[in-house]
Amino acid sequence: QVQLVESGGGLVQAGDSLRLSCAASGRTFSEYTMGWFRLAPGREREFVASHYWRGGVTDYADSVKGRFTISRDNGKNTVYLQMNSLKPDDTPVYYCASTGAYDSNRYPRRTNGYLYWGQGRQVTVSS
Repeated sequence: QVQLVESGGGLVQAGDSLRLSCAASGRTFSEYTMGWFRLAPGREREFVASHYWRGGVTDYADSVKGRFTISRDNGKNTVYLQMNSLKPDDTPVYYCASTGAYDSNRYPRRTNGYLYWGQGRQVTVSS
């Protein structure tokens, strides 16, 4: 059974930084592409960033490019999302997700490209 458990998040002010973590268990972490999505009320789940399982390839949504950084520590089975210069629009619930093993898509932005999901962490940015 694959499990993804997020941690971090909380309430910050605009301009602050925050880091989310997602710990994976139940499989060989280094074989899987990891991603972060977010979901605001009344909107569809939105792609934020991904980290391909091989070669350190990363991808970011335009709305977060230059402010957010995705990284992973395969030794700790953990993926991180460092969020800087936070804005009120960055407020929704954040989810980490994982593809299947050895996924060939280096830039998976669609939710149906991911098989496993965490429970979500709320991030609230006050203006």
